[in-house]
Amino acid sequence: MEAITTAGTFFDGISARPQPVTLRLTFRLEILGEDVSRDWSLLDLRASEAAPPLMRINHAQGPESVEFADAPFAQALTARCPDLNRTEGGGGLTRLVLWSIAAGVSVLLTAIYGVPAASGLLAPLVPQAVESQLGRSVDGQIVTLLGDPPLCNEAAARAVLDRLTARLAEGMTLPTTPQVSVRRHSVANALALPGGRVILLSDIIAKARNGDELAGILAHEFGHVAARDPMRSVITAGGTSFLLSLVLGDLTGSTVLVTVGQAAISAGYSRDAERAADAYAVAAVKRAGGDGAALAAILERITDADDEKPDAVSFLRSHPFTAERAARIRSLAGEKPAGPGILSEAEWASLQGICPKPAKPEKRKPADGETTTPTEKL
Repeated sequence: MEAITTAGTFFDGISARPQPVTLRLTFRLEILGEDVSRDWSLLDLRASEAAPPLMRINHAQGPESVEFADAPFAQALTARCPDLNRTEGGGGLTRLVLWSIAAGVSVLLTAIYGVPAASGLLAPLVPQAVESQLGRSVDGQIVTLLGDPPLCNEAAARAVLDRLTARLAEGMTLPTTPQVSVRRHSVANALALPGGRVILLSDIIAKARNGDELAGILAHEFGHVAARDPMRSVITAGGTSFLLSLVLGDLTGSTVLVTVGQAAISAGYSRDAERAADAYAVAAVKRAGGDGAALAAILERITDADDEKPDAVSFLRSHPFTAERAARIRSLAGEKPAGPGILSEAEWASLQGICPKPAKPEKRKPADGETTTPTEKL
């Protein structure tokens, strides 16, 4: 078969850099250049749209292509390659699309069903040191998502909170010693994170009427820590986000980080997980000398408040509450114990002041002859 040659341009389909080449047509198409050497079967060539006299040829099995502007060469190529102008509507392209759809669906099904199932098996296997390090990272991500609310650490109140934490954890099964922090925030919420970290937002303290109610909320979060629910939630969120990133093409890691933080803020635990955390809370509060039913009281009150503000974000958004749960909590709690409760009135009053109101800056009196500009007014 007579060989025909012409000059052309090669594109690798990855960069936009054109590479000059020589095209040699026999029973195959050879492409030779300084850094290019290809030997294509004529059965794999497909013509692409181009303005005459330019002709663009793609390789059916990859992104590479060549261009040339030689009419006799184009006629010879067309004569020797009967499939040159064949579309892939019913063949390879359709199969490629179908396989892509099938792969996408499999990833989505894995994200919806496989990752949550695997997280339950993986969470207990995560070393405590690794979980603690992850908890620190998630803590920082959450603080950022919440708008960097200030840390509340009034000394006397902090001491009361530390004693309350120790009393609730004493004699209970926990993988690590809880680390409780309080952030000034107008949302009533409590968050359990990996590594035994718990964040209380100050409005949950403001909505509690006594130490037993706050102890019930805190112990409920300890129940999630004991079951390693936060670690399970983070694995599910991070794994799902990573799989979806494969489909969407975002593998920068930003999607995973944000999703993990958001999952920790609004972790939707299963009903079984919530019941287990409720039972843990009742047992811990009763063991510490408090009223286990106080948890039901504060949750019912927050539920009523949320009904008045349907757009509010609160403890109940991440811990769905029902009348059935309230009845079960009270059933587990039994009779209210005698005594002042888990905290004395003085301790409770002190703990309520853990986030003191910021002092207003004093107004400076202008010196004689000095005028005050609008930007200097407080």
